[in-house]
Amino acid sequence: MDESFSNLQTSHLLGSVPAVISEDDKKSTNVHISTVNEGPSANMQIFPPHQGNSSKGYQTLESPTEGPEQQPSNNWKGYFNVYSYAQYFNVDTDVVLNRLMSSLYPTSGDFFSKIDANPDLYGLVWICTTLVFVLSSLGNCATYLVKKRTNSEAPWVFDVNYINLAASLIYGYAIIVPVAFYFSLRYMGSRADLLRFWCLWGYSLFVFVPTTLPLLIPVEFLRWVIILLAGGGSSCFVALNLRSYLEASNDLTVVLAVAFGLQMVLSIFIKVWFFP
Repeated sequence: MDESFSNLQTSHLLGSVPAVISEDDKKSTNVHISTVNEGPSANMQIFPPHQGNSSKGYQTLESPTEGPEQQPSNNWKGYFNVYSYAQYFNVDTDVVLNRLMSSLYPTSGDFFSKIDANPDLYGLVWICTTLVFVLSSLGNCATYLVKKRTNSEAPWVFDVNYINLAASLIYGYAIIVPVAFYFSLRYMGSRADLLRFWCLWGYSLFVFVPTTLPLLIPVEFLRWVIILLAGGGSSCFVALNLRSYLEASNDLTVVLAVAFGLQMVLSIFIKVWFFP
């Protein structure tokens, strides 16, 4: 046979004879294979059978739970939790606008029926904050106009104390007065709901927000007419809605008269102090 064919590699051909492996090579190969087989075993998940009767197969595993869901506590600590008051601010814009318009029609007396499903504190906070800003800013503008009309040469300084006074007056009135009526009515044996009272008194102050702008008119008689009309409307709104809410109770004429009078006192104080 020709020697040129003896140098060809025939290990890849069918029927070819594999190359001879020495004993040392076999030992090294066996050691390598045993090392691979002794590697880390795979972690396998066991899927338990499905427990339902309507379907067959295996049930997929879900992520383990971390224990029972934390529920908000009903004890006194819940009053200091901000999230416990979130439900009272969950109102739509259309609902708030409807309640604002109801406060401008004081003779209807159906405000409690409108807020019965979802009384809110959003109106109280928003209206009080807006009224504090309006009173402090327009009150300073009113003093500026008065000073310039009486003595144009006199210097004028912005009175920052108007902000503190307005905040103390408005927030204190909107929070403390409903609380006082709530405990008084409960003591007299009448039904009372503090959240609904806060909502009522909060929206009753909305009429003073647009009223403060015409109070800048430098005509004293016109100013008094405007503030008395606004105070009368706000007083009727509170008194008439309280009467419709407490109509099944005993004679509460004194309570309604006090509610009417407090609203009028507030309106007069706004005129005398912020728009002199």
